[in-house]
Amino acid sequence: MSDDEQGLREPAPTSGETRHDISGNSRDGVRGDGHEPNGPSDNAALVGDESDSERPGDEESEQKGRKKKQGSFWKELPILVGVALALAMVIKAFAVQAFYIPSQSMENTLKVGDRVLVNKIVYHTRDIKRGDVVVFNGLDSWDPEVQYSQPKNPVSKVLHAIGSAFGVVPGEKDYIKRVIGVPGDHVACCDAQGRVTVNGHPLVETSYIYTDPQGEQNRPSDSKFNITVPAGHLWVMGDHREVSYDSRGHIGDPGGGTVPESRVIGRAFVIVWPLSRLTTLSIPKTFDTPGLALVNGALPEAPLALGLIGAVPVTLLRRRIRARRSR
Repeated sequence: MSDDEQGLREPAPTSGETRHDISGNSRDGVRGDGHEPNGPSDNAALVGDESDSERPGDEESEQKGRKKKQGSFWKELPILVGVALALAMVIKAFAVQAFYIPSQSMENTLKVGDRVLVNKIVYHTRDIKRGDVVVFNGLDSWDPEVQYSQPKNPVSKVLHAIGSAFGVVPGEKDYIKRVIGVPGDHVACCDAQGRVTVNGHPLVETSYIYTDPQGEQNRPSDSKFNITVPAGHLWVMGDHREVSYDSRGHIGDPGGGTVPESRVIGRAFVIVWPLSRLTTLSIPKTFDTPGLALVNGALPEAPLALGLIGAVPVTLLRRRIRARRSR
C-alpha cells in the first residue's frame, strides 16, 4: 500500500510525550495557556470556590447583619423624631407656623380644613398692611368661633400641642381675618352703593368676598359701623361676611371691636394643604387705591415734621448765644 493510500499520519507519541492539537490545547487536558492542571485537585478547588459562597454560615451572618441594621434604625428613630419636634418648635416659636382653618369665616379665600403657613417675622421688618390676612390671639377679648373641649389627659394635652404646632388641630383662641383698617384709618359702612369705605375711599371687594355655588355674593356688610381705628389697633373682617364673627360683632367691647397689634401672631402667606389648593395669599388690588393711605400715612410723619419745625428755632437761638459769648 502506498503512502498516498495510507495517508500521512502523525507518528505515535512516545512515552512521556504529550500530543497537542492545532489550537494549542492538549488532547490530554492541557489548557490553552499551556498550564497543566494538577489532576482532580484543580477541579475540586474550582467546585469548592463556587460552593463556599453558598455555605449556611454566610447566610446566617448576613441575616444577623440585617437584624443589627434594623435594630439600630428602631433605636435611632425616637432620637430622629425628638430632633424633628425640637426643630419644629423652634421654627414655630420664631419663624413660621402652620395653622388649621376650622371655620367658614374666610371663605372662599380659605376653606375648612385648609392648612396655611404664617410668617411670624415679617411684622418685625414692616408694618401690618391693609388687605393682609393675619392670625391673631383673641385670648380674654374674643370668644372662639368654634368651641372645642380641652383635653384633660396629660398625654392628650401633649399630642394636642404637637398637633397645633404642625397645623393639624386648630388653636382655640386663634383667629384668622383680613385687615381692613390700620391705626388712624376711618372705616365705615356703608356708602350709597353699600360698600365699605376706608378714609372715604370705597373698597371694591368682589375679588375675595364669599360667593355661593349659585353665584350669589355676600354684601360687604349687613351691619353699619363708623369708627376711627385707635393707635396700635386693627379693624379686621372675614371674607365670608354673613357668617364671620369679626370686629363688627365686638363694637361694644373696649377698643370698639378693634384688635391690638400686639396680639397679631403673623401674616398668613400661603395655603399648603390640600395640595390641590396650593396658592399664595396676596393683598387684593383694591387696597392699592390711590389716596387710601393718606390719613394713616400722615400719622407717623406728623411727629417727625413737628420735631423738625421745633428744632429750627432752638438751633438758631443756640447759635446767637454762642455768637454773643465769643465777642
